[in-house]
Amino acid sequence: MSLDVVGSLFTITLAAAVAPLVVGLLLRSRVAEVVVLLVLGMVIGPEVLGLATPSDAVDVLRALGLGMLFLLAGYEIDIDELIGPGGRRAGLTWLFSIVLAIGLTFLLESLGVIGAEVAIAIVLTSTALGTLLPILKDSGLLGSRFGATLLTHGAYGELGPILAMVLLLSTRGPLASALVVLAFVSVAVLVYVVSWWLSRRESRLLELVKEGAENSGQLPVRLVMLLLVGLGSVAAELEIDVVLGAFAAGMILRLLVPEGHEPLELRLEGLAFGFLVPFFFVTSGMAIDPSAVLRKPEVLVAFVLLILLVRGVPVWRATLIDQPDGHSFTRREALAMGLFASTGLPIIVAVTTVAVSSGHLSPENASVLVAGGAVTVLVCPLAGQRLLRGARLVPAAR
Repeated sequence: MSLDVVGSLFTITLAAAVAPLVVGLLLRSRVAEVVVLLVLGMVIGPEVLGLATPSDAVDVLRALGLGMLFLLAGYEIDIDELIGPGGRRAGLTWLFSIVLAIGLTFLLESLGVIGAEVAIAIVLTSTALGTLLPILKDSGLLGSRFGATLLTHGAYGELGPILAMVLLLSTRGPLASALVVLAFVSVAVLVYVVSWWLSRRESRLLELVKEGAENSGQLPVRLVMLLLVGLGSVAAELEIDVVLGAFAAGMILRLLVPEGHEPLELRLEGLAFGFLVPFFFVTSGMAIDPSAVLRKPEVLVAFVLLILLVRGVPVWRATLIDQPDGHSFTRREALAMGLFASTGLPIIVAVTTVAVSSGHLSPENASVLVAGGAVTVLVCPLAGQRLLRGARLVPAAR
């Protein structure tokens, strides 16, 4: 491994370690750590100081960080909620968002305002569920009915754009891409069925898994990583984005342990939020070209406003309507829900990466879109938390 690669890895890890100190000591926890990670990444990246540069080693760890982020997001999803009345409403809300986004972007394209309308339409409908998870955990919102509803909207705000990206940005065409997705789903279902069958058998294998949770072997964690990397490899082999594999891995894990498993969750969160996820956000910041953003500030502002319009407004309106379980949200809660749902970033990074590699988007415009996603991470959760300050949130149904 060259000295440049070692230096880049050290600098990125240093930035990841410094970020929580900056948030806690200087910013008094008023700003989400994700924003600081992105800013530090931009500063140390090739476009500013050049202290860290992309390499194969950096790209592998970045991909693992992105995968862990989506695995944990998929794991937090309540499958029954996803396909229940509330889930169907969230799904219809996302469909309305994507139709609105496509209509607006094609209109703007016809006026000569923007290009790459499909890629931009997809990112406008995303919700950064993986990014919101630590914020929801730290603020105590995750165990509330508000948090459960937001998770459902967030699930469609991640899964919907992933599928849209695979179907609409692929060079294979929509029909061939749909068949590829169907093939991937078949593999994922097979993996779940085999895993479920093995987990229900009283065998020496199951005993080893249980014993491995209590010793240095940490076999359950290794099996989860095998699930993540395995499905990610299948997705890559089928030439679809690996985030779909990571999200599917998280959902399979939830199906296998529907009641949760606290020791395993603590270990996975330690691995994810202790190193891999911060590494991903720092390297995402390294991809931002601040000069491109400064040359197009009006595009940045317009992009953020479009996200609020396309994603935030439909979720806000859906939340104002009485929920299928009979629970009603206040106007402040509904507005907070719309703001949280407008938080984007990982999907924006994934979609812009695919769009640039396929020629649908220029690197300069990709920098502006990623920066816009960073702005939503800075502004939307903070505004949502302020709106919920002092609110008496109803606990989530069990």
